[in-house]
Amino acid sequence: MQTPTEILSAEGPLAAKISGFAVRPQQQEMAEAILSALLDGNKLIAEAGTGTGKTFAYLVPALLSGKKVIISTGTKTLQDQLFQKDLPVVRNALSVPVTTALLKGRSNYLCTYRLNNIAAQHRLSPQDTDSLERAKDWSSQTKTGDIGELNDLPEDNGIWNLITSTADNCLGTDCADYNKCYLVNARREAQEADVLVVNHHLLFSDMALREEGFGEVLPGANAFILDEAHLLPELASVFFGVSLGSRQLNELARDTIAAQINSAGDTPELRKTAETFEKNVRDMRLAMGKEIRRSSWQALKDNKIKSALETVNETLQSLIAQLNIASERSKELDACAKRAELLHSRFKQITNSEEADYIHWFETYKNSFVLYMTPLNVASIFQERIAQYHSAWIFTSATLAVGDSFDHYTRHLGLHDTEARQWQSPFDFEHQALLYLPKNLPDPNDKSYTDSVIDAAVPVIEACGGRTFFLFTSYRALNRAAMVLKEEIDYPLLVQGSMPRAELLERFRKLGNAVLLGTSSFWEGVDVRGEALSCVIIDKLPFAPPDDPVLQARIDIMRRNGGNPFMEYQLPNAAITLKQGAGRLIRDVSDTGVMMLCDPRILGKPYGKVFLRSLPTMPQTRELSDVEHFFDNQYADKDEWEEELDFV
Repeated sequence: MQTPTEILSAEGPLAAKISGFAVRPQQQEMAEAILSALLDGNKLIAEAGTGTGKTFAYLVPALLSGKKVIISTGTKTLQDQLFQKDLPVVRNALSVPVTTALLKGRSNYLCTYRLNNIAAQHRLSPQDTDSLERAKDWSSQTKTGDIGELNDLPEDNGIWNLITSTADNCLGTDCADYNKCYLVNARREAQEADVLVVNHHLLFSDMALREEGFGEVLPGANAFILDEAHLLPELASVFFGVSLGSRQLNELARDTIAAQINSAGDTPELRKTAETFEKNVRDMRLAMGKEIRRSSWQALKDNKIKSALETVNETLQSLIAQLNIASERSKELDACAKRAELLHSRFKQITNSEEADYIHWFETYKNSFVLYMTPLNVASIFQERIAQYHSAWIFTSATLAVGDSFDHYTRHLGLHDTEARQWQSPFDFEHQALLYLPKNLPDPNDKSYTDSVIDAAVPVIEACGGRTFFLFTSYRALNRAAMVLKEEIDYPLLVQGSMPRAELLERFRKLGNAVLLGTSSFWEGVDVRGEALSCVIIDKLPFAPPDDPVLQARIDIMRRNGGNPFMEYQLPNAAITLKQGAGRLIRDVSDTGVMMLCDPRILGKPYGKVFLRSLPTMPQTRELSDVEHFFDNQYADKDEWEEELDFV
């Protein structure tokens, strides 16, 4: 059998199959380290800089190992790309008899039972009716039931909530369509596959189910490879806590009404109670204030909100009592009764308790809300959960270390005794990139800061000929920039929120001279290669908002325990986020570009060195003229850079 190094060499099978395949020693070393961990059943943390080719670096050993491997990615988009593009390429090149499967969460699969009964259960708007017809046309052709196949119907279209299932409303083996259920078929294929591709949300859902004693979603495996592993600490906080949203409560009310109409028409009081409950949930949202916010549970302690909470609780108890009486009428009513009991238990847990190890907080949206109980520390919980699988674990990403230290990451996931290795990007940042730190910007807290950043950015955008990602740490700054730049530049302006993210990126690539304004969702997971993206501008160092309730609670606990929350938590998180943003710039061996980091704290504060050490090594300048020369291609080699550039 060939080694990973041989497979990833110039004479290997991948080079023979892939045009332009580049040999990267970092990729070969990483693949060897991962194969060793898989065969020995160990844990490994592997940071691979942009361009290392980490996907092939873990796919090759996964297919060579002979183990049953579950690969988890950060998003469904990356999951689809891995399964549909990267995995088939490697499997075909290696010619190994390995079976593969793709598995997503249940909300990604069409529920034929709900589709066939939707007309009787819901009154649809003309827009929803049109969406439903498109979904029905697709349903007659699909083999997988994966809603991602229907590209012209976005995932946030409301019709999907009505024709997919949740763990709460699924009828399970009692469903008349169980034997042809797309989700059941996908899970069956997952059980039989040698290599299974999932996403982190599904993985954490499986961990939660195992802990609660409700079985499992994922099959047993010898090894787990977690790509985009920098997302794990935040996701663990969400999934290892308790949450309850108005959407779940409203869906219970609507499903109860639909089931009452179909199976218990002689119980009008049940329908009336469900309608009252839905109204009370809406009233609770109104009592929480008009603004959209994230805040501590303590902010909901006024009498008006207390009254709304009590009313929702009382109505839910009445609904449970009536559902228990009617539950024998149909499987749907019985399922609603069980859901109501579960949601009531969560509601009481979140609203009545003040557990010391959890943060109680809430988030409001325009017409909805979510209540949360989030654990302060997930390290011990995470260790307990992964120990249940008795498997090898590989954690990989381009951004896990702060500088050359993994302490921040290992501390938050309890991976203290885990081997951690780092492979630098093979891209030549010293020749391909320039870091521009503009002069004379005010303090980021100054009211004029955003306007000053925009003024400094305009000549850079002009020098670049558009072709820019302008990344912000707040929507307020983004909206201000959108308003000003509309008048200041002649290049196409694309603004986050004006259209779906995928469409924005596609337009950016096709236009070739556009300026895209984005916030957090564009800092990572975005791959634009070539000249279309030649400049990344970042307005501020990406510290988390200090008024975030989860962050504030963790800061308070760390201070009480004698820690330094800024140095131990806030600064490392911000450095990792900055690495993600910087990673958008150079995506290929031939890419060149300028990264403009506007925040004066990177030079004015001692901690600025932490950020600089976390970035790829590249020339730095404070002179706009150097940026203009860069884009004019006036410097041909490294010696000329060192002689001419005004280094920081």
